[in-house]
Amino acid sequence: MDNENEMINQMVNENPPEPGKKFNWGTFFLGVVAGAFLSTVVFSVSFALVKHESAPYTVTTTKVDNNDSKSAKEDDTEEQDEDSKTDEYESVVNDETMAKLQLLEQTIDEYYIDSENVSTKTLTDGMYEGMLDSLGDVYSVYYTEEELTALMEDTNGIYYGIGAYISTDDTTGLPVIAGVMDGSPAQEAGLKEGDVCYKVDGKLTESMTLEEFIRNVKGEEHTKVLLTIVREGESDYLEIEVERRQIQTPTVKYEMKEGNIGYIQITEFDTVTSDQFTEALVTLKGQGMKGLVIDLRSNPGGNLDTVCEIASQLLPKGTIVYTVDKDGNRVDYNCDGKNEFDMPMVVLVNGYSASASEILAGAIKDYEMGTLVGTTTYGKGIVQRIIPFSDGTAVKLTVSKYYTPNGINIHGTGIDPDVEIEYDPEAAENGVDNQLDKALEIIAEEIG
Repeated sequence: MDNENEMINQMVNENPPEPGKKFNWGTFFLGVVAGAFLSTVVFSVSFALVKHESAPYTVTTTKVDNNDSKSAKEDDTEEQDEDSKTDEYESVVNDETMAKLQLLEQTIDEYYIDSENVSTKTLTDGMYEGMLDSLGDVYSVYYTEEELTALMEDTNGIYYGIGAYISTDDTTGLPVIAGVMDGSPAQEAGLKEGDVCYKVDGKLTESMTLEEFIRNVKGEEHTKVLLTIVREGESDYLEIEVERRQIQTPTVKYEMKEGNIGYIQITEFDTVTSDQFTEALVTLKGQGMKGLVIDLRSNPGGNLDTVCEIASQLLPKGTIVYTVDKDGNRVDYNCDGKNEFDMPMVVLVNGYSASASEILAGAIKDYEMGTLVGTTTYGKGIVQRIIPFSDGTAVKLTVSKYYTPNGINIHGTGIDPDVEIEYDPEAAENGVDNQLDKALEIIAEEIG
């Protein structure tokens, strides 16, 4: 890793659910207005590959001996099909493919029923997307300029918008306010949960996707957006003008539980998350915390730098995580151990705890710093890198696998909890979180 391209970023997120899997917050968090994060998406991009000198951890690079039998090589050598290898890469950009592209373009123009509405940009973006799709890797994708801009806003955790959560109304199919952030422009303007957005700046929303609606709500700081609202109990439309301001996505929530047990929930690892976690940890310690529960349930992952910063506030001296690329280059992320956590700790995980969440959970488990409670994690042990181009577009490619301190790659298998307990949805309807209760019980017993 070098400094020549600071726009390249390591990512350890974006976990499209496997068939039958769905993040339990679904489309709710799809629309943090002007900063929707998906992984799902989530997309955690700070666009800084090399850590600053002030980082609480260090990075070292070594070369892995491909003859070694360490776990990093096992996955690669066993899964490769020797017959599919070629001695040299043969470029697909040649006279033959260019001629075929021209033929396809002419054929579309001549025969496609709606060809007059197909733009050149749509076709070219489709070609680029198709090349990435051909890799058969759901994590390797092409970003248009607009998508990359939105991605940067989303994953930095700071954006210019109104501070509302957006979902889709089940009855009308229109965008609906699913919630507003405390102190946000949306709250100040009087927007309420359940408000259906009929128009945005005079444009009907019925023909917009949720993403298109969000893009219309986004804008430059201190500009205004006019929302035409349908509110239950009101006979007329409401016209509500909201000023766009800088919004910081809250990714950390915390409170002190009974028995002086601290509780910190991390919803994703954005560039703002480390500072938010530090504030939570310092505050809880100041309140006399005797033990800590870290809730990583349904956390899809995020920024590699961020999770290493947080891990450095908890782990002893040693490796937090390491990655190995296709050429055998190993990169270790190391903690100096100066802030090693010295209280009982439990980490809550489930099948939607992925990527960066698994890095933190895996390190805590390997160092026996805490107890993992819940269900087996998602199992994403690969790292993506975003590589931008001069035209404002970019590609995201899977570039390496990551390993826990004990050399375990959890891709496709996940991390098993120390104490397995399924979430009880029926109990949750009565306000009982049985997994959290179990975590608190374990901490209380350790405190004595």
